[in-house]
Amino acid sequence: MKIGRYEILDEIGQGAMGTVYRARDPLIERTVAIKTVPIEQLRQEGADAEARFLREAQSAGRLSHPNIVTIYDVGEADGLAYIAMEYLPGRTLRDLMNTGPMPLDLALDTAMQMAEALAFAHEHGVIHRDIKPANVVVTGQRGHIKLTDFGIAHLVNSDHTQAGQMLGSPRYMSPEQAMGREIDGRSDIFSLGAVLYEMLTGRYAFDGDSLPAIVYRVINEVPVAASTLRPQLPAGVASLLAHILSKKPEARPDARTLVNAFHGLAQVPSPPSAALPPYRVPRPLRVLAFATPLGVLLLIGIGIIVIEHFLDASQQVAMVAQQPLLAPAPQNNAASQQTAETASGRPSSTASIEADHPKRASAIESDAYLAGLDKKRVELRIRRTELLLKYTRQHPDVVEVDRQLELLRIERSRYLRQKQKKN
Repeated sequence: MKIGRYEILDEIGQGAMGTVYRARDPLIERTVAIKTVPIEQLRQEGADAEARFLREAQSAGRLSHPNIVTIYDVGEADGLAYIAMEYLPGRTLRDLMNTGPMPLDLALDTAMQMAEALAFAHEHGVIHRDIKPANVVVTGQRGHIKLTDFGIAHLVNSDHTQAGQMLGSPRYMSPEQAMGREIDGRSDIFSLGAVLYEMLTGRYAFDGDSLPAIVYRVINEVPVAASTLRPQLPAGVASLLAHILSKKPEARPDARTLVNAFHGLAQVPSPPSAALPPYRVPRPLRVLAFATPLGVLLLIGIGIIVIEHFLDASQQVAMVAQQPLLAPAPQNNAASQQTAETASGRPSSTASIEADHPKRASAIESDAYLAGLDKKRVELRIRRTELLLKYTRQHPDVVEVDRQLELLRIERSRYLRQKQKKN
């Protein structure tokens, strides 16, 4: 199946106005998302629906920002109007929010990225009009977000306003949007506030059993204070959220001001107490502040020395593996075994056996399989030391290396016991 020049790979889902596909652009070998809607259906939606659909691509296509989905192409083919846009692998914010309240730093970072996208769009004369969790895609491992589906965006100064039409998702729309009035960028800010409220509390800011009930609460009621549902919420966050959800558009911050406010919250987690006397840093703390970097440099130097030590040990084991019939002196093997076990932090169940029986130690060292196991252990311990210089013992990579070391230790002990029984 093709739409225009695009080869359809599979269906992603249903969008606000039609079907969304994953497709391939054969011209530049790129995977794209194709949003489609039958032209006949557009015409049934209203006289200006087709023009509004195309205007979405034109307005959103002007926006080039890290937090906004990129529009590549727009056109009509085989009775379908389509928009080709950036394909975003990942989950929507709705999927993440379904698991409950989010960590404070993650919620604030997500809201700040959304505000960055809105600030850029508003500065270029584009209003989103449908801010909601389903229109936010979380990509990558660090929570990078992309604002998608400017499906009912329009140019602020366009002659084709949407006054009198209630467009958007009811739980997240602003009071002025719910009343069908003309809106500006501050309507998007209110919607962002409703999303942030839900990220922090796990509850809708405005909910009800029916559409009229939801709309009534959006227009007339103030949601339960977020700090009531989440008592540990910093006062600065609660205050900012209250301003964002103000019923009066003029009382809300614009998107750029909101971005700066989020940056301020990230830099100052808790507001300082008022009227505190000037604080002078005690001399011991000043000395500590000077000595700490020196201590870090010293630890790094020690770490380098340890790594070099392990590298030397690795080279020795490699020589043993290459010359299995040459048996080093027993005392060298015992010292090497003691050094390796000391570095790993685990006592070896075979160290004493090898130390007490020189002939057996020589036989062990001439065993190619054991030499391979020891070489792998040294490599893993070097890797573990490198990881610990960057991370903690709880880091998944360190845990995995420890697990492999334990498996090697068990295999080595098992193999030695079998050899002992045979001898």
